[in-house]
Amino acid sequence: MGKALFYHLTRSPAEDLLPQLLSRALAAGWRVELRAMSPARLERLDLHLWQGDGFLPHGLAGGPHNDRQPVLLTLPHQQATNAPSCLMTLDGPPLDPAQIARLNRTCILFDGSDTTAVNTARDQWRQLSAAGIAAEYWSEESGRWERKR
Repeated sequence: MGKALFYHLTRSPAEDLLPQLLSRALAAGWRVELRAMSPARLERLDLHLWQGDGFLPHGLAGGPHNDRQPVLLTLPHQQATNAPSCLMTLDGPPLDPAQIARLNRTCILFDGSDTTAVNTARDQWRQLSAAGIAAEYWSEESGRWERKR
């Protein structure tokens, strides 16, 4: 059964945390679906992953080699055909507890300064917990990432 990790962003943008999380997932041998709500957000992430510190192999859904991508950037209506073991989400896309239960890990990143994002994350926590999925809450409030209980 999968585990969901909620990352409450209060000091840095998701673009700072994503390379770390993606690198860890790839090191574990997992393929990743990175899901966001808008094409513009995915395009910015695509550029960031190409130009950041150290290249992270990835592709935008809809390309000719989706099934071979270690990290596939998707929108909620797109199917991740790269057989992901891990799902990472930004901006609160809908979650399917049945899908998450089949994955090794789900990472939900949300902006702590956005009330809508916080409320969406709370709803998702309740939804996943009710489905029996273990959930952890991580915060960077102290200046470094810490698991909160």
